[in-house]
Amino acid sequence: MSKFNPSNSMRTTNKSGHAAYKMGDKDKLITQVLTSFFNEPKYYGDNSGDIVDLLKSAAANEPEFVAQLGIFARTQFNMRSISHVIGAVLANVEAGKPYTRRYVNRVCRRADDMTEILACYISMFGKPIPNSLKKGLTDALRRFDEYSLAKYDRDGAVKIRDMIQICHPAPKTKEQEALWKKALERNLETPTTWETQLSANGNNAETWQKLIADNSLGYMAMLRNMRNILEAQPNNLSMVYYSISDAERVKKSRVLPFRFYSAYQELKSHPKSTSRTIDALESAIEASTANIPLLAGKTLVAIDVSGSMGGPVSQKSKSTCRDIACLIGSIANKICEDALVVTFDTSIRKHTFSRNAGILDSADSMGAHGGGTDIHLPFQYLIENKLPVDRVVLLSDNEINRGLSYNGYGWYGRRNKTVQQTADECREKLNKDMWVHAIDLQGYGTQQFIGNRTNIIAGWSEKILEFISLTENGTDSLMKRIESIEI
Repeated sequence: MSKFNPSNSMRTTNKSGHAAYKMGDKDKLITQVLTSFFNEPKYYGDNSGDIVDLLKSAAANEPEFVAQLGIFARTQFNMRSISHVIGAVLANVEAGKPYTRRYVNRVCRRADDMTEILACYISMFGKPIPNSLKKGLTDALRRFDEYSLAKYDRDGAVKIRDMIQICHPAPKTKEQEALWKKALERNLETPTTWETQLSANGNNAETWQKLIADNSLGYMAMLRNMRNILEAQPNNLSMVYYSISDAERVKKSRVLPFRFYSAYQELKSHPKSTSRTIDALESAIEASTANIPLLAGKTLVAIDVSGSMGGPVSQKSKSTCRDIACLIGSIANKICEDALVVTFDTSIRKHTFSRNAGILDSADSMGAHGGGTDIHLPFQYLIENKLPVDRVVLLSDNEINRGLSYNGYGWYGRRNKTVQQTADECREKLNKDMWVHAIDLQGYGTQQFIGNRTNIIAGWSEKILEFISLTENGTDSLMKRIESIEI
């Protein structure tokens, strides 16, 4: 994504005060948007304010790119909150207003996306509401039927009724007029959902049997409720396993891979879990990664398991940044023709996995450590052991806070030596054509690598691995993919 010639003007320090490189605004924005649940704490602090400032600046200068990035985040990575913030910023910045209507309509995939975007705008900028935002919300509103509106008509700061009163949409049909009148009166017919059926009939085997038999559970609802379903032991549990592992349902679900890992971690020790339970989850994640191109040659997969990677990705999730790193690293091992896998913090550990091993089981076996972060170590490991590789795939928050080097006799500190210099030493001694693919998992805004054969990627989706071979072949990159989106 970023290819520069290293220079002192690009040098900076990271959150830990250690040597790093600056990121261009577009690169920085990509890494922050694709690795952030908005207003959620991170190990080095919530950077939501920084993201908003950067979004405002980018929207004033390159509003089309900001809109493209938001659409990519919502439709490809299934990230909701940050796409709402982008919609609010585009509507508020003068240069962004021509893109707002089309943007809002594109990212409103659920009815509550409309109310969330409007609530976000009011919270950030107050009233009045720009016409471009009203028109985009109206376009989206026309697409939703009574079931969809009723399902998400919740008692938040902005309700469906409030949005209709603010936007004053003109109905195009009598049916639309009648539907919106019911929404204004909060008289929408209560939808029959799995939540309402559980509430009415109880969390028991009979209720789950009916929900499963009637195909009333969406894919994500089924995945999230596997513990409850196991507890209830309905007599059609095998249908759940079939649905969870069905390749077509996996593809349509757009579930981020760490959701499978969360389910795996919760269920692996459950007394009612069996091999079929774990097999279903393994089959599901196998299906989600089936189309990632094979990486030819030899690859070092280096996974950061340091303390700063141990925080949850959101207050509602038990999954940590370390979990995501281990999982994507395990997927990377699966798609490599020949892979070396290491985990590191202030020390380094080698792991050997068969490519035929389960992705979830391999990720789980790497374990948590929690020391400092020394990104020099994977490259020093290659140098010390004389191991030329075609590429290094690094999964980290990029917050190096240790600097070590090996002199043939032992390790010694080099606080001000950049990781890029160590990577260049590795190229000089082992393979001048070695690629470095640095996958940023936290988006703090600095990078450790710069220059030719360097690819900075960001995000928590298995899709990021597609850009390794595409970038090496010069056919695509994360930046190009985002910029290709039509508004």
